[in-house]
Amino acid sequence: MTETTTELLTRLHGAGLTDVTAVEPATGGLAATAGIATRPDGSRVFVKAFLDHELPDAFATEAEGLVALRELGGVATPEVLVASPDLLVLSVLEPRPATAALWERLAHELARLHTSTVHARFGWHRDNWLGRRRQVNTWEDDGFTFFARHRLLRWLGEPRVDAALAPDDRAALERLCGRLPELLPERPACLAHGDLWMANVMATPDERPALIDPAVSYTWAEVDLAHLWTTVPPPEAASFFDLYAELTGLDAGWRERMPILQLRQHLAVIAQFDDDWGAAGIVRETLAPFRTRR
Repeated sequence: MTETTTELLTRLHGAGLTDVTAVEPATGGLAATAGIATRPDGSRVFVKAFLDHELPDAFATEAEGLVALRELGGVATPEVLVASPDLLVLSVLEPRPATAALWERLAHELARLHTSTVHARFGWHRDNWLGRRRQVNTWEDDGFTFFARHRLLRWLGEPRVDAALAPDDRAALERLCGRLPELLPERPACLAHGDLWMANVMATPDERPALIDPAVSYTWAEVDLAHLWTTVPPPEAASFFDLYAELTGLDAGWRERMPILQLRQHLAVIAQFDDDWGAAGIVRETLAPFRTRR
């Protein structure tokens, strides 16, 4: 085993899973170190930890999000086995099968999550984490205020964001935030996954879609849609977005709103990674119309 998988094994034993005999590295995540641990009977569990950072409540809030998605929204999520300050242990899911059936079912399940959990306010009862950055979930009565204050302007002041954006970019972001009621339709809050990019869609053993790595809050449903839209959908997901729109009654202009809603995840990527995969350029392009006062 490598040095990192040996450390995961040590933490598993410290958490009481002393029958684990080996840990193999797992791929896909960007923020934490992950592995698949094997027990003597051949059963496996998924384990992850932050080996070079201390985020004391990160795994507790992630576990809470997984349970909320499952119990409040009926979405399949892994079972939480251990959620300690330095370790998260979950049941093992399967890689997402490349089938249209999975994406059609996900459209139905995401639509049910968003339409069955409508809430009077925007936020969550505690802060949680988006990657390695704290997600502020202070309650707000107004969705435009919540999104502007806690999902967009929140990233100003992050060193990588300040380095990537010029002063006129930051001023344009503030100007855009002030105009959100003109740019986006008023929508109710609902329970959202909050970090729903393609890698966080997996499957149960019977090929039902399952979600991992949430950053939950009560916010606009289109935040989840925008996150999925950011990453290039695989061919088998061709009908997903239209089916979700049909099931939820989305208006025909939802695609035009995506760049504004996607600013949140692009800013989060800039804040956390040296390689932003082009996010800074996309942000500047989206902000271009707001660089001059109107």
